[in-house]
Amino acid sequence: MTEKTAKEAKDEKEFKEFFKYMKKHNGCGRTAGCGAVYGLGFIGSLIYFISTAESFWIGVLGILKAIVWPAFLVYEAFDFLLK
Repeated sequence: MTEKTAKEAKDEKEFKEFFKYMKKHNGCGRTAGCGAVYGLGFIGSLIYFISTAESFWIGVLGILKAIVWPAFLVYEAFDFLLK
């Protein structure tokens, strides 16, 4: 069995520390920007879907759509790009 070089040992130690950090923070370390984008998108889509609702139940559906707005965004992006 060969001995590890100092660089390999350091890389392995850093990887283990990173893995422990990610496990401790549920993979959400230092990614608050993504939450802010989702939050602003949620508010914007909520305003849009409720303001265009023609009835109460369409407004309720708009609230549900606002929760999953990234799915609509990805669908429309792929629809546009793949035509």
